[in-house]
Amino acid sequence: MKYQNDKVTDMNITYIGGGSREWARFFMGDLALDDQISGRVTLYDLDYEAAKQNATIGNNISDGKWEYVAVQTLEAALAGADFIAISIQPGTFEEMASDVHLPERHGIYQAVGDTAGPGGIIRSLRTVPMMVEFAEAIKKYAPDAWVINYTNPMSLCMKTLYHVFPEIKAFGCCHEIFGTQEVLKVIAEKELGLKAIKRQDIKVNVLGVNHFTWLDYATYKGIDLIPVYRDFIAKHFEEGLATEKNHRASVFDCLHRVKFDLFQKYGYIAAAGDRHLAEFLPVDEYLKDPDHVKSWGFELTPVSWRKSELLEKEARTERLARGEEAYEVTHSGEEGVLLIKALCGLGQVISNVNIPNTAGQISNLPLNAIVETNALFERDIIRPVAAGAMPENILALTIPHVDNHDRILEAALTCNKELVVEAFMNDPLIKGKASVEEVRVLVADMIRNTLTYLPADWKEQVTC
Repeated sequence: MKYQNDKVTDMNITYIGGGSREWARFFMGDLALDDQISGRVTLYDLDYEAAKQNATIGNNISDGKWEYVAVQTLEAALAGADFIAISIQPGTFEEMASDVHLPERHGIYQAVGDTAGPGGIIRSLRTVPMMVEFAEAIKKYAPDAWVINYTNPMSLCMKTLYHVFPEIKAFGCCHEIFGTQEVLKVIAEKELGLKAIKRQDIKVNVLGVNHFTWLDYATYKGIDLIPVYRDFIAKHFEEGLATEKNHRASVFDCLHRVKFDLFQKYGYIAAAGDRHLAEFLPVDEYLKDPDHVKSWGFELTPVSWRKSELLEKEARTERLARGEEAYEVTHSGEEGVLLIKALCGLGQVISNVNIPNTAGQISNLPLNAIVETNALFERDIIRPVAAGAMPENILALTIPHVDNHDRILEAALTCNKELVVEAFMNDPLIKGKASVEEVRVLVADMIRNTLTYLPADWKEQVTC
C-alpha cells in the first residue's frame, strides 16, 4: 500500500467467496463510493465463473479506482493481500434444506438455521474444515493481512481461525446491532418528537455472542434511551413496531415483538433480529409452530424461498455482466470499508466486532470465548472496549451456547458424532423436544445429508 496525504493507493484486497451475488456486491459498491482508498481486488470462489462475472461488474462500477481480477487458486488470491474478506456459503441450499427442515419432524422449527440450533450445529461441521483451510493458507501466504469474516456461524468461524492460526489478525462483522440502533432511532423519533436521527449517533454498549447480543446502555446526545424504550413497549407491545425497508422480501422483516418480550422478561435490550434471537431460546417460546411464529410478528424462512431467490440473483448477475442492466451503486449500510480505512490510519471508528475475549472485554465469559462487543479501530490495531460483566440472567441464557462452541469445534476437528449429539442435547432449541436416542438418529440423518461437504471420516459414523 502507498500513503499519499489522506489517501491510500495500491491496496490489495482478497475476497474469498468472490462469486457472491449479494455480499460481494455490497462491498464493491461501498469501495466504488469511497474516495480515499484504491487498488486491486482479487476474487476467489469455487465457482470461478461467478467470480469472473463479479470481476466484470466490479470493473464496470469502479470508475478506474479498483481493478477486479478473478483467480482460480487460494494461493494466487492471497499473495500480497493487505486485507482479506471471507463471505462464503458453506455447501448448497440442498444441505441447508436438511439443516432447517429435517428437525421439524420433532417439532423443532428454525427461522434461519445458520447459527444456533440443529441447523447451526450441522452447518458448523461443514464450515469449520473450510475455515481451517483458509487459516492455514493465510498463515502461509498472507500472515500480516487483516481478515474480515462475514460468514455464519460467526462464532465458530472466528473460533476456528484463531484455533488454527492464533496470531491471525481477524475480526467478524455483523450488522444486527445496526438494525437495533435503527429500532431505537424510530422509537426515539416517535416518543421524543425528534427528527432525522442518525443511527450512528445512538451510542450503545454491546455485550454477548453473535446473533445473541444485548445492550445495557443506549443514549442519544445525552438522552438515556432505556426508559424511552421501556415506555414505548408498555404502550405498543401488542402491535409491535414496523421499521424494515427491506428490498428483498418480507420473510426478513419483523415487528420486533421478540425483542420487546425479552426486554420485559430480562430488563435489557436484545440487539439482534427476532429471527435469530428466537433460535437461542427454548423452541416453545417463539418457534413452537408456524402459526405461533406469526403471532410474534416474524416469519420462518423456508429454504425453498432461498432457492428461488438464488435463481433470480443468478439471472440478474448474467444481465449485469453482459451490460444489459445497470448496477445502481449505493451505500450498503455495512461498515467493512470504514473499518479498513481506520486500520489504514484514515480516522478512528468504534463498531461492534466478534473477536476472542482475551482482553476480558466481557468479564464473566471465558477468555477463549468469541464475544461480540464494541472495539476501537485505528491504525493497524483493534482495541476492544471493556463491556463489563453480562447480567446474571442473560449470562445463564448465553453460557450453554458458549459451551457448545467449544464442543462443536472439537466435534468438527475430530469427526466425533457423539460430541455432536451432546451439542444437540445441550442446545435450548432442541432440549426436551427429543430423547437422546431420537437425537442420535436425527444427527446421523442430518450428517448423512451433508457428507459431500464433510471430511471422509464422517461417512463410517453414519453408514447404516
